[in-house]
Amino acid sequence: MALFRASYREANEAYLERSLSRLRFIATATSAGAIAGFALGEMRIMDLPRVAQQAVALAGMCCVDANFRRHGLFRELEGRAFMAAGVASGSRVLGCGRLAHPASFRTMTSNPTHVPKRQTRPTPWQQEIGAIIAQAYGVHGFNPETFVCVGSGTPIGYPRIDMDVRPEEWDVFAPVNRNRGDSLLGLCWFPDAPQGW
Repeated sequence: MALFRASYREANEAYLERSLSRLRFIATATSAGAIAGFALGEMRIMDLPRVAQQAVALAGMCCVDANFRRHGLFRELEGRAFMAAGVASGSRVLGCGRLAHPASFRTMTSNPTHVPKRQTRPTPWQQEIGAIIAQAYGVHGFNPETFVCVGSGTPIGYPRIDMDVRPEEWDVFAPVNRNRGDSLLGLCWFPDAPQGW
C-alpha cells in the first residue's frame, strides 16, 4: 500500500484491494529490504469466440518505485506474475490490461495487433472478446465501441510519473473519465493475431 500511495495521487486503496482479490498472483521486487515494485497478473486458459482454449495474460496494476523505473522492471514483474500460474501458453497469447494513461498503453501500441486503435472502430469479433475480457476483470460496465471500462465512481488515483506522450496518444482515452475511475481495456496478441483479427 505504501508503494501504491507513493505512486499515485489520491490512491484508491479499495481499488487495489479489489484487484488483489480478482487476479491470483503478485510478483514483487525488493532492494535493501524495501519493496521496489509489484505487479498483479494471471495467465488463464479461456474459451473465446473463434479461439477455444486460448492462453490469456491478464495484467493487473503495476507500481515501480521512482528510483527503479525505466530499467525493465515493469515487464519483468508482469512476466513473473503470468508464469506463476504454471499455465502453458502455447503458440499464441492474448495480452490484456486495463490502462489509465497513454504511457502504460505503449506496452501494447507498439504491437500492430493492439485494440483499440485511434480512429478505428473495433470489429464485432474484437468487441465480443473485449466484453469477455472485461468480465474476467470484474468490470460491470464495458463500452465495446470505445473499450472503456466504467469505473466505480471514485478515481483509481492519478499516477505520479512524467508522461511524455504525444497529443494523438490521448485520442483513445478521450472517453475515459478518470474522475469516475474509468480505464481503457487494451488487447494485443503475441507473437501474432489469429486470422481475421
